Amino acid sequence: MLRILNVLMTTLLAVFLAVPAMAQSQSDDDVVWVQIEAHPSLAAATERARDFSGQLEDVNGFALGGGWYGIALGPYRRADAELVRRTYVRQGLVARDSFIQLSSRFRQQFWPVGANVLNRGVIEAPASVGAAPPPQTPAETPTQETAAQEEAPVVIAEEPDETPREARRSEQLLNRDERKDLQIALQWAGFYNAAIDGAFGRGTRNSMGAWQEANGYEVTGVLTTRQRAALIRQYNAVLDGLGLQMVRDETAGIEIMMPTAEVAFARYEPPFAHYDSTGNIGAKVLLISQAGDQNTLFGLYDIMQTLEIVPLDGPRARKNNSFELIGENGSIISQTQVSLQNGQIKGFTLIWPAGDEDRRRRVVAEMSKSLTRLDGALDPAAGGSDTQAIDLVAGLKIRQPKISRSGFFIDGQGTVATTTEAVQACTRVTLDGDTEADILADDSASGVALLKPRDRLSPMAVAQFGSTPPRLQSEISVAGYSYEGVLSAATLTFGTLADLKGLRGEENLSRLALDAQPGDAGGPVFDVSGNVLGMLLPNAQNGQQLPENVSFAIEGATIADLVQQAGLSLTKTDNVGSVAPRDLRIAAQGMTVLVSCWE
Repeated sequence: MLRILNVLMTTLLAVFLAVPAMAQSQSDDDVVWVQIEAHPSLAAATERARDFSGQLEDVNGFALGGGWYGIALGPYRRADAELVRRTYVRQGLVARDSFIQLSSRFRQQFWPVGANVLNRGVIEAPASVGAAPPPQTPAETPTQETAAQEEAPVVIAEEPDETPREARRSEQLLNRDERKDLQIALQWAGFYNAAIDGAFGRGTRNSMGAWQEANGYEVTGVLTTRQRAALIRQYNAVLDGLGLQMVRDETAGIEIMMPTAEVAFARYEPPFAHYDSTGNIGAKVLLISQAGDQNTLFGLYDIMQTLEIVPLDGPRARKNNSFELIGENGSIISQTQVSLQNGQIKGFTLIWPAGDEDRRRRVVAEMSKSLTRLDGALDPAAGGSDTQAIDLVAGLKIRQPKISRSGFFIDGQGTVATTTEAVQACTRVTLDGDTEADILADDSASGVALLKPRDRLSPMAVAQFGSTPPRLQSEISVAGYSYEGVLSAATLTFGTLADLKGLRGEENLSRLALDAQPGDAGGPVFDVSGNVLGMLLPNAQNGQQLPENVSFAIEGATIADLVQQAGLSLTKTDNVGSVAPRDLRIAAQGMTVLVSCWE
């Protein structure tokens, strides 16, 4: 009986001692992965994960943060993971810079679709690779006879890496630029945040050690030749698939690195050589080349900011002999670098999709670093297409406002009355295309908005509001930009006063027998004496499109109330008699402005 109790106690003790060991074996450090690739595009990463799944087992994909997506095999015990990595590298199935990764480095899983294996325990290595034996306690050490009966796992030898002393010796052979390249790569990888100076001080050494630890290498703070190559491969992996190659354009007189898998030469439209998109991401490149001086350079700087390919948001920098433009919106980011040397203006513009900032910055850096000026500049008569339009400059679209309507000056400080339709959801509002304005008041009930120019204006004419009620069926006219700025001045449209009320009896509206255009909305309505009766409203009222030859105007008294609330005042007049058509046209064009709403 005592012998049985001793056996039970021994068994229970063995189980008790094994529990912490089992728990420890499943710690985060023991559950590891073999990371084999990373991509800055979810679509590309998914496609590669699908490809790997056709030839390898245990393929998973995880978000890595910073817009990157990794492909990893596992989860394995560390010994199994090392064996899997060596075997697949030896067989050429994965890259040599594949490395051991911890679960804590991974975020949401994207492959296989709907899977979530981050929190599960380790799995056995694929049968084709074999499995490394688990750690054994002395009590579990097999006898010589048992070991002979078991098949030993295949161990694949790998060429030994440099020792720390050998690594320092090979590091001394690097020139300053190569040492700076390593710092840049470490900075890009998120391990270095000090100056790029090529000096390997404490900060650089610490970042090297951190990179070694993250990539499963022995932490020494000195990168071996093999590790340096792996770091640079990781740094350049973002450029894979772009076909980055040197392009020599003799006609433009420029040699430059270009993503040839995404763009190809299309045409010359001086001063631009157009390299249009041929890939999937929609990138474009413009080579800029023309003869000129500083005035030409400054003119190009101004013109390019009117183009659709240079969005409004982004920094601008102009120096005596160069300029740089960066513009971005929700769709694209464009970056232009241009300089003047020896009477020739040369540079480039890269247009890249928004949301792919890592690759865009790298491509811009490679283009900027590689640009070489050849003899000659683009001939102004070179190329050219048959497409001609007033909204094109050298084959590129001029940036257009979201909507343009009319407005008119109501005082000598340049305050403008316009329709609320012209100021809805705008990032900026301009008067006559270039003067930016702020919204003083926006009354959706009346449909009237007031604008204050940021730069004080001196109007050629100011609206004078009539104090005598107009007569029914009397002649009226409206001044407006009927074609939303296609013509450089306002036009007059003539009609008659059909009613002093709206269709529902609104006292503050007048109905006009007038065939107006959308761009006329916001323009002043005149009587035969040249007095302003009110402001033309848009042709759609309460969600209904009005018939042709029917328009409505908000009366002057309603405008006056809004102006008074804004702390301003209107000019009133008692002019009677008829004004000459020529005088009316001159006054109307002097007070009417184009109001543009920009996204």
